[in-house]
Amino acid sequence: MSGEAELRERIKELAIENALKHNGRADPGSVLGKLLASHSDLKPRAKDILGLVISVCNEVNSMSPDALKAYEVKEEKRKEQLGLPPLPDATTGSVVTRFAPNPNSVLHLGSARAAVLSYEYAKMYSGKFILRFEDTDPRLKRSDVKFYEMIKEDLRWLGIHWDEEYLQSERLEIYYEYARKALEAGIAYITECDRETFRKRVLEGVACPERSEPPEKQLGRWESMLSGKYKEGEAVLRVKTDLSHPNPAVRDWPAFRIIDPEKHAHPIVGKRYRVWPLYNWAAAIDDHLLGITHILRGQEHFVNMIRQKYLYDGFGWRYPVAIHYGRLLLMEGALSKSEIEKGIKEGRFTGYDDPRLMTLTALRRRGIRPEAITSLIISMGINTNDAVVDTKNLLAINRKLIDPISNRYFAVFRPRMVRLEGIPGDMSVSLPRHPSFKERGTRKLEVSSKNPFVYIEEDDFGKNIGREARLIGLGNFIFADGILMFTDNDLTRAKGLPHIHWVPEGQAIKASILMDDGSTKDGICEANILEERPDSVVQFERLFFARLERVSEEGVFAVYTSD
Repeated sequence: MSGEAELRERIKELAIENALKHNGRADPGSVLGKLLASHSDLKPRAKDILGLVISVCNEVNSMSPDALKAYEVKEEKRKEQLGLPPLPDATTGSVVTRFAPNPNSVLHLGSARAAVLSYEYAKMYSGKFILRFEDTDPRLKRSDVKFYEMIKEDLRWLGIHWDEEYLQSERLEIYYEYARKALEAGIAYITECDRETFRKRVLEGVACPERSEPPEKQLGRWESMLSGKYKEGEAVLRVKTDLSHPNPAVRDWPAFRIIDPEKHAHPIVGKRYRVWPLYNWAAAIDDHLLGITHILRGQEHFVNMIRQKYLYDGFGWRYPVAIHYGRLLLMEGALSKSEIEKGIKEGRFTGYDDPRLMTLTALRRRGIRPEAITSLIISMGINTNDAVVDTKNLLAINRKLIDPISNRYFAVFRPRMVRLEGIPGDMSVSLPRHPSFKERGTRKLEVSSKNPFVYIEEDDFGKNIGREARLIGLGNFIFADGILMFTDNDLTRAKGLPHIHWVPEGQAIKASILMDDGSTKDGICEANILEERPDSVVQFERLFFARLERVSEEGVFAVYTSD
């Protein structure tokens, strides 16, 4: 926060948001919790800030309902107008960005952030966007062939198109060339110090003995690494930095290590290589050679920038503009790659498209539009503070996108069959497929004196027994024990009655919905839905939106999208 005025305004935003959710009353504890979650730098001042939070909440709680509603409308318009801020040192046609995933899992909402921001900025400046797979760790972060294509599929779904594509595993000879140059220039060295010995020395600011040896001896060791004279763990190429740097992680960081190709063959290049670059070397060399001008990535890479700058200075290169943003923290849904992989392996998740996950493939399966994800990420911007995202925000954005394209149907998931009595012969009603788009036509529902049975929700029946309610489009009925007695079809009088969805017994097909908690909701829906194609998103009226996966006369299988 840049000042107290900005802090007060932020607290007011959170207090109004909280009040709108809780009948006009903002809770100071909840407001303070959300403030500290999204602005971790304020945590040391929590006790002092609490008084200001209470004061602002009291101010908000004195606002009229109309004033709160007006603020909500104003805030929604402001959010819709949000765009990305200008990039520093950027000119039209000269910006080159990259997205560099590790193909050891699928993309999730957090990793999509770098892809969206990098692509949108390249597009904004009519520049170039590069996709680069960082797959140089065949031991710990082992790549899998299937993820290369799955990641590209996710990016295409997001509407992201790359100008160039690279696999770092196919660029090892390039990294070797620059390793030799670095050794010749004296900006790198090869040490036989094992990890524990090096760690002890570096904490003391003391160099391993090989650090001061001449380039010709270093190059000899390099050839020994490549030829197999050194075994795994016996030699490491390190970049010279400052052994007195306040952060020990920066001191002489590792650039190349030996990985036994017999034990850890690479899925792309097999057993061809035994000396592999670590992240900082491969990324730094590629960012320079590929002409990357701007890097957008998480705050956790800030130390990597400091490390890489030593290499850039040694080669006399200019480092790209690096923009680091805070973490994306979801209030629900697994984000961590390791947790996702572990959960699938243990059987807790059914796959990468399990609706409980925030992977892009799971969101796509649920019927979340790619534009909703892009809009959410852009609205968060590139703030250095961690961003706490309520998935309800994503679903709210998505609902605005899917509502116009989702046809309406009736479905009942705790079905109770009831008999209609007193109906005036056969009855047929035509209901719009979408109330705002009459041109899409209607769907017909029918009951007859020969088959006067319909399904309604058990709860709807129980709540209205002994009362009058309206079956939407059909008529007004008095609910009795197991029957519905027709009264009339007076639309004027119906306005004051509960409106209930229904499915005729003669037009009912099975419906099974995979919910966002992994459970399955079984019921029935109207057969008119058979005219829809798989992958369509529909709204089951009075219930929720869902994306259809399978549609046949045997039944419908869909995945819950949102309420």
